[in-house]
Amino acid sequence: MPGPHFKFETALTCDGFVRIAGVDEVGRGPLAGPVVAAAVVLNPERIPDGLNDSKKLSAARREALTEMLWECAEVALGEASVAEIDALNIRQASHLAMRRALEALEKPVDAALIDGRDIPKNLQCEARAIIKGDAQSLSIAAASIVAKTTRDAQMMALSRQYPGYGWENNAGYPTKAHRAALLDIGVSPHHRRSFKPIHNILYQEK
Repeated sequence: MPGPHFKFETALTCDGFVRIAGVDEVGRGPLAGPVVAAAVVLNPERIPDGLNDSKKLSAARREALTEMLWECAEVALGEASVAEIDALNIRQASHLAMRRALEALEKPVDAALIDGRDIPKNLQCEARAIIKGDAQSLSIAAASIVAKTTRDAQMMALSRQYPGYGWENNAGYPTKAHRAALLDIGVSPHHRRSFKPIHNILYQEK
């Protein structure tokens, strides 16, 4: 099956857009931790080999590609905290993280390729939403890799502060072991209280 390509970026360039960023987020599904987004502007002459949907790559490959991307592309990160996820809802928090990633780039972009169905509101550039974009666009694939490695590292660090939930392995996703730990240890400050499994535990405690 063919991997991601540069056709979306090329089409935008032909329409007069010069600086084009791929944007993706990681962390919609976990019960704990922030949602993290990355924006990546690739240099067409220095695109690392092997860019793909981050879920299709090993952790070691993602780490290696992330290092290359920081060296040969323009990369920026944005995130929304657990408090913001609980206040806004996960969809709006994901869009907030994407906006922050784009705004964190050193120079504004002319257009953004966004992974998913929706385009975040109030972007300061043209945007195109691409369903399963991380498997189609090289720029979005690059963003998915950087966002994934960044968030995984954050959850690894949090796992040392809050051991027992298995975040070093599950990155906060609702695995069987994570759910069992919630019942055993209780809810941490980094759990999303608006998510049903966490809400139900807290409600039962009351």
